[in-house]
Amino acid sequence: MIMALASGVLLGLSCGLAPGPLLALVLAQTLRHGAREGCKIALTPLVTDLPIVVLALVLAAKLAQLRALLGIVSLAGAAFVLYLAWDTVRPVRLEAKAPGERAGSWPKGILTNLLNPHPWLFWLTIGAATLAKAIAQSWLVAAAFLCGFYLLLVGSKVLLALLAARSRDWLAGRPCRVAMRVLAALLALFAFLLFGQGLKLLAVI
Repeated sequence: MIMALASGVLLGLSCGLAPGPLLALVLAQTLRHGAREGCKIALTPLVTDLPIVVLALVLAAKLAQLRALLGIVSLAGAAFVLYLAWDTVRPVRLEAKAPGERAGSWPKGILTNLLNPHPWLFWLTIGAATLAKAIAQSWLVAAAFLCGFYLLLVGSKVLLALLAARSRDWLAGRPCRVAMRVLAALLALFAFLLFGQGLKLLAVI
């Protein structure tokens, strides 16, 4: 059980801190709307990953046949992340309440994670294999792996959101606009990478 927990912690931390659309969105929503909205984005894997994990356990053996599906997901994700980049670069209001502007963190986070092929690829490969091995030992071992994984996956992003929120006053004005433009550029870069990944999975390039 200790090994399963340690594996979950290590994998969760590495996935939680890995650069990607969801992490960039956590920071962007935090700077625009505050820590509460950034933490909502950080929590979305708890909502989206259950169907991904179940499908991964069922379909891991047929990964080669899923390349086309993953390619389509990547292309759709690229389009959505590109929209997020445009949304992020809009003028930011740092007041506690921005009249007429809804954060929309839950739908943004859920769509970003579902249309991001990285969780699918993780669970269809190392994630499914590790979880299946843990289940073979006992459900308690599997629970230890999942608890360690999601505690660090979500916890690391929540921590980054809280740290970013503490910097909002320091970033007010021009520094904040520069930070948001950098985040928008990162999102656009991730969209480009997802687009290329989608074309490769579809065997176009």
